[in-house]
Amino acid sequence: MKKLELIQKIVENGVVAVLRADSAEQVIQMAEQAIAGGIKVIEITLTVPGALHAIEVLSRTYSWNTKDEKRFAIIGAGTVLEPQTARAAIMAGSSFIVGPSLNPDTVKLCNLYRVPIMPGVMTIAEVQAALELGVDVVKLFPGSVYDPSIIKTMKGPLPQANFMPTGGVSLSNLGEWIQGGAVAVGIGSDLTKQAVETRDMSHVRRKAEEYMEAYRKAILSK
Repeated sequence: MKKLELIQKIVENGVVAVLRADSAEQVIQMAEQAIAGGIKVIEITLTVPGALHAIEVLSRTYSWNTKDEKRFAIIGAGTVLEPQTARAAIMAGSSFIVGPSLNPDTVKLCNLYRVPIMPGVMTIAEVQAALELGVDVVKLFPGSVYDPSIIKTMKGPLPQANFMPTGGVSLSNLGEWIQGGAVAVGIGSDLTKQAVETRDMSHVRRKAEEYMEAYRKAILSK
């Protein structure tokens, strides 16, 4: 049941902050600001130096099954390439795993631990392979190479697939992705670039607020 509840909460919240930084300390600050701004699903990419430490710290501070709104957040790991790294992230406290591509062994490992995994896919064949492995939500990546209408196209032969576009999602097209059938969206550099440039992490919170407002409007207009 834990896995199903987590997937439901990720979909209910709808926006995933994909965070990359130069250090564990910086990515923790980014995560805290994103959460304060209303984005409650946080993906710490394992390209961040000390990423597992950041996941451990954040997973001690925030919880996906608390009723305390200030402490509610779902902390996961991204850019997971193989099962060994997935297991390390899970042991560090990651509640979900995201990969840039479909690695069957990683999916099997996550299924063993009943942890949601969202592997990256680009083709119908990859979506079908992910479904056969028991994947509940696939990450359409990079989303920047597609038009939001791609989801409807892929759902033609595979209506049971759930898509989360990541890469190229912006405030200007988020609504189109939701209208097009995305169950959630991943937001990357657009969320953090101003904060990185200015070294003022409060920009992450303000941008997160804008994204959540855009998401709420998109849901209401479906």
